[in-house]
Amino acid sequence: MILFDLRCAKGHDFDAWFRDGATFDQQAEAGAISCAICGDTEVSKALMTPAVASGPRRDERDAAKVLKALREMQRHIQRNFDHVGRRFPEEARKIHYGEAEKRNIYGEATRDEAKELVDEGVEVSAVPWLPPHDG
Repeated sequence: MILFDLRCAKGHDFDAWFRDGATFDQQAEAGAISCAICGDTEVSKALMTPAVASGPRRDERDAAKVLKALREMQRHIQRNFDHVGRRFPEEARKIHYGEAEKRNIYGEATRDEAKELVDEGVEVSAVPWLPPHDG
């Protein structure tokens, strides 16, 4: 296994493990590698240096890991929760007060609407929502 420093066409740096250089070449040519920050599939090897940590590179890699985790969480929510859009405060209240079937939902609410829900004892969480890779 080899760790390559990679760069997308938009200039984001990240790293990824590959079996060998040929595997990287095959996957890059097929567009199977995407930037962890923006999703761009035009990826190339960046100039590699010895494993010496530098401030900005590490920050970019940490940011890429956070973004990847957020995207995984979003996919989980989209697969397992009902999207109720702007009806979120209304639906959350109905579930809380037993007027609707108990289920996991997600949607949009203003800060004031979310605060009102919390004040009523309705369990809600704010989740940072990322735009799609192509957006």
